[in-house]
Amino acid sequence: MADDAQQESVITDEMRNQIGIEGAETVSELTTTSVRMFARSVGYVDPVFYDLDLAEERGYRGLPAPPGYLGTPIFNPAESDPTFGGRRGGGGFRSPYPLVLNGGTDVEYFDEPICSGDVLTSRTKLESLNERWSGALGVPMLIQVSATTYTNQDGRVVAISRGTGISYPRSGD
Repeated sequence: MADDAQQESVITDEMRNQIGIEGAETVSELTTTSVRMFARSVGYVDPVFYDLDLAEERGYRGLPAPPGYLGTPIFNPAESDPTFGGRRGGGGFRSPYPLVLNGGTDVEYFDEPICSGDVLTSRTKLESLNERWSGALGVPMLIQVSATTYTNQDGRVVAISRGTGISYPRSGD
């Protein structure tokens, strides 16, 4: 098996049918504490992420969310994933391959700033499925691109996050 032309596709009709289908919504909050903690944990030192008076002087409604922070999902033990906090069993399908890599995430922000006090509702949909052969690993890979749209409490889209997941089998599987 030297290339993906010789590999039988693992993408099923069931998987293809998931493209474009939005999953259940997740509700996330941004508090002053969560904004400060995220900023601190990633090393942002701009006082605008910590000082509410300064943030308001600069024209924000609250502490601005640092780049990459899109709130903390509201945790409900009956419905939430115990590790990540979002809705348990996100639907869709499971990759047939057991090993997973994060292929990267891009976040597109819109004009409305995201600030402490905001409540964001997000929904994720699968945008694409592709297969590639990894010459370096000597295995096929399944590449999934998903988009999550974040809408604020006023119904405005404030961000879209696109993530790429790469799954692949163990060598010899």
